[in-house]
Amino acid sequence: MERHIDINDYNYNLPDERIAKFPLAERSSSKLLVYDNGTIEESHFRSVADFLPEGAMLVFNNTRVVRARIVMHKASGARIEVFCLEPHRPADYERAFQQRGESEWSCIVGNLKKWKEGEVGIDFDYRGESHTLRAEIVERGTREHIVRMRWSADCTFGELLEELGRIPIPPYLNRESEEIDNTRYQTVYARYEGSVAAPTAGLHFTEELMEEMRTKGFGFEGVTLHVGAGTFLPVKDENAAQHPMHTEHFSVTLSTIENLLQRADNIVAVGTTSVRTLESLTALAWRIRSEGSPATERVVGQWELYDIPQEFSGREVLQTIADYMSKNGVEQLKAATQIMITPLGYRFRVVRYIITNFHQPKSTLLLLVGAYVGDDWHRIYDYALAHDFRFLSYGDSSLLKVAR
Repeated sequence: MERHIDINDYNYNLPDERIAKFPLAERSSSKLLVYDNGTIEESHFRSVADFLPEGAMLVFNNTRVVRARIVMHKASGARIEVFCLEPHRPADYERAFQQRGESEWSCIVGNLKKWKEGEVGIDFDYRGESHTLRAEIVERGTREHIVRMRWSADCTFGELLEELGRIPIPPYLNRESEEIDNTRYQTVYARYEGSVAAPTAGLHFTEELMEEMRTKGFGFEGVTLHVGAGTFLPVKDENAAQHPMHTEHFSVTLSTIENLLQRADNIVAVGTTSVRTLESLTALAWRIRSEGSPATERVVGQWELYDIPQEFSGREVLQTIADYMSKNGVEQLKAATQIMITPLGYRFRVVRYIITNFHQPKSTLLLLVGAYVGDDWHRIYDYALAHDFRFLSYGDSSLLKVAR
């Protein structure tokens, strides 16, 4: 079936001065736009609980942003930046961060034209001793390259990044990362290293706000989706349906699935990455139904969910996965997704409500918002622009509520 989405229908004028270049002093003091079945009002994020149904379950993406940018130099002095996107050998994030002495990563290379061959490197001190990090390109691609890194210090690759790396703030901030980004471009509940971009809807939460919401009966669960640099890739095709979605790795535990089942009618996805994770479970559940297994070695396809029967509900999704995991002694499901949520008839199954920031024009994330609220995304964004809301990663937030 040929699909068509005119990306120009998802464009709007975003002045540079409306992009929040730095975070506010207090996370939860950001503004909150509340869209509730056609009505729009505004508040502050610290009051988000007032607009959620009693006992709602909020689902966070608990990934942690790594200091994935390393600046090195050639012997000639040329500055080369290596931006680590995802592990190549070993391909598993947890193992890759525990590597000692050598690791290979898929990387974007800044100033590539100056690095035709040979090694680049950097000298550094670690625990009072002098050490070196050296890197070479072992496989060249069109956009990403496989870079082998070797270092002399007795530390893991994760520890090396903490020592030498820089936080990869979004390119649209048009500035270098600063000390404040090390803490504020990270959610307070970040746990598992692997992202090169923050799940920014969660940046508004404080530990105090979460504790206050717990006392009111709200639930919190975490899923993990490691956000890749592909999240910033613009849609270049006039037909957005031709845009090739990037792959992102995710995982979810049996205990989380079981807890979500208890509040399946009131699941609030905090951020588009949580949406992508929760909705991708539909594909795994349908594979269990039709094939007997989630077949997690297969990436969830860009359009796979559109072919699943409409009547297959979110509660059935969660129950199917819970039954499979319990029966087979599986405590954690790990998979990867290329899911593309668009207004082309997408049906949200697991997710009931969405908390999200304001996204770039002509982006796949804006398509996701359009899939959820329909053409009212224009009203939401017009309101935000007219009422001094701050946009993108360090900007303000919205709570989207649509009756399903």
